[in-house]
Amino acid sequence: MSEQPAPADTARQPLEPAAADGLRAYAARTRADADRLAAVLEDIAANGLPAVEDCTPWEDLREAHLARLAGRRPAVA
Repeated sequence: MSEQPAPADTARQPLEPAAADGLRAYAARTRADADRLAAVLEDIAANGLPAVEDCTPWEDLREAHLARLAGRRPAVA
């Protein structure tokens, strides 16, 4: 996506204030996630990979994430 504003002759539909606030909040969360990832990558570049003993297996991370997702779903009768 371009960081350039849309041309002035392009009509834009304004958002409702609540929708705009939600979009700003999503942008802030996405920016924070990207900053966290960048910090991890910079640490790896500066210090190398962490020891295997200090890492969490991806299977454990996957299962924890799936459990969080399942907890958000409403129960079906």
